[in-house]
Amino acid sequence: MPFRFIHTSDLHLGRRFANIPEPADNGVRGRLMDARHTVIRRLAQAARTHGARHVLLAGDTFDSATPSPQVLRQMLAEMREQADVHWWLLPGNHDNLRSAEPVWEAIRRDAPSNVRPILDTSVLQPAPGVHVLPCPVPVRAAGRDLTASMPATATPAGALRIGLAHGGVLDFTDSGEHIPPDRDRSAGLDYLALGDWHGRLAVTPRTHYPGTPEPDRFKHPGRGRCLAVSIDGPGAEPDVREIETATFAWIRQELPLHQGESAADALEALLPTADRRNTLLRIIATGWASPAAHAALGATCDRHRPEFAYFDLQSERLGTLHSVSDLDQIARSGAIRLAAEALMHEADDDQQPEDTRDIASAALNRLYAYAREAAE
Repeated sequence: MPFRFIHTSDLHLGRRFANIPEPADNGVRGRLMDARHTVIRRLAQAARTHGARHVLLAGDTFDSATPSPQVLRQMLAEMREQADVHWWLLPGNHDNLRSAEPVWEAIRRDAPSNVRPILDTSVLQPAPGVHVLPCPVPVRAAGRDLTASMPATATPAGALRIGLAHGGVLDFTDSGEHIPPDRDRSAGLDYLALGDWHGRLAVTPRTHYPGTPEPDRFKHPGRGRCLAVSIDGPGAEPDVREIETATFAWIRQELPLHQGESAADALEALLPTADRRNTLLRIIATGWASPAAHAALGATCDRHRPEFAYFDLQSERLGTLHSVSDLDQIARSGAIRLAAEALMHEADDDQQPEDTRDIASAALNRLYAYAREAAE
């Protein structure tokens, strides 16, 4: 009979999202924090749908080593309610064994019977004939590959071998912490459940990162998900299926603009049409646009911004095409006209430093927008 389980990681419960601006009456940070808790129930439902009784959480259950009592107790209460699912919690780098020792001790002491903190490297047996080789993170920067002991870890002949670890398969700092991408082969693993990378990544058919079940940044495209894994027996290739679990979508879109193009229409065509309240959107405007197009782009963003959980327009890479006709729409004479001409001259002067030209161009665009607002 196949062994089925849910592979997830990087819940980061308690994350505060201080990097997300929060306008008055928006409450987006609180909603984002609550969604990370709500995903526990979604993971349990994914397990039931998949016919699984176990959830393997490959590190970073908490965003820090010191989650609040509310975050900790509410997590345990929610997992207790999902009593038909067994939760296996591996310490990661954010909630490593040393820094979060009081937290893991509290979980060991107070957790319901269906929640198991993994506090050492002892082989676990979630089901008959199934052995899990865990690698809890001892300190935030261990400086070594924590899966190195897996090849020598003995399990009974004919048993499923599942590795559970937290860390990267690439080492960009020469720290020695990276996990070899062929660890599944060298350790004779039927499956290696990894955490740490917040995006979905299949390293090999047997080695996977599920990504966080509730996204927390624009870096990784798509909605959060978990992996429903089924293994028919020792040596069989795992069947791995993605199940969406997230409340929020984080979307980063490029908006390339060209001379003469309607910036407002181009943006309208790019905006998602569904579930805007649960969408965090970042638009990266590039190319060239007139001051009028800059103003229209900003006005369109302002009109739609309240519909989204978060809406960010980044226009630093959008250049400005200046013309005398633009100045005429600001003012035909007087001090304001003289100021506009001076800004246009500075923005178009190749002898000026780039940051000076950028500042002058942005000021001219702002002046144009103010003039148009006053005229309406």
